[in-house]
Amino acid sequence: MSTLETDAADANGTDGGGEYTFDDLSVVMGTYNEEAAIETVLEDVERVTDGRAEVVCVDGSDDRTPEIAEAHGARVIRQEPQGYGVAVEAALEAASREVVVTTDCDDTYPMEALPAFLAAVNDGYDVVSGDRLYHGAEAMPALNRLGNHAFAAVASVLLGERVHDTTTGMRAYRREVIEAVDWTENTGLSAELLMRPLARGYDVRELPIEYAERAGETKLDPLTGGAEIAASILRVGVEERFRR
Repeated sequence: MSTLETDAADANGTDGGGEYTFDDLSVVMGTYNEEAAIETVLEDVERVTDGRAEVVCVDGSDDRTPEIAEAHGARVIRQEPQGYGVAVEAALEAASREVVVTTDCDDTYPMEALPAFLAAVNDGYDVVSGDRLYHGAEAMPALNRLGNHAFAAVASVLLGERVHDTTTGMRAYRREVIEAVDWTENTGLSAELLMRPLARGYDVRELPIEYAERAGETKLDPLTGGAEIAASILRVGVEERFRR
């Protein structure tokens, strides 16, 4: 895996050469009681992509999140809350375009990076993974930051290849990658979404991104959630080793 520095790559109007544009982009997310941030996130997506990207939210909220999302043109799929992975996998499956970007709806991820993600896909990468830790992720709680470094170290050992941020919520995928892999994890889906494609020989690139302080309350307990993510990393890593 190589690391790609964020650059000024422009993907907002390329129509020649068979390259993907924002008209080929779906931005998907699981949402749960994110009315404090969802409007900002969707406005950023609309601004950066000139309103051309499809937006899909799989929602289990009991606040105004789905109404806000629909008012901004997002396609909202309502389901009972069943966890992070269930929502995100449903969002991935619902996306209709050839390049799918996952993100969280808490305003921690930079939608300004969408052109660089799309440019990397156009450069031939199958998965482009946002590396929050490259710039230090000072907005992330110290315990979470330490845990994410540990997760990356364990995943690197299991995969036999250096990875830097296994649990980032912002990645771009070619549709065929999403369709080719059976996803099994829930809380640990973010790690699985990186580990299985990398272990199976897909071209994966990590892209440094800035990480901002979240808007609204976190839904994941750092200890319980961290233990579940660690278990997922071990399980997926061992499964992929025996699969080879």
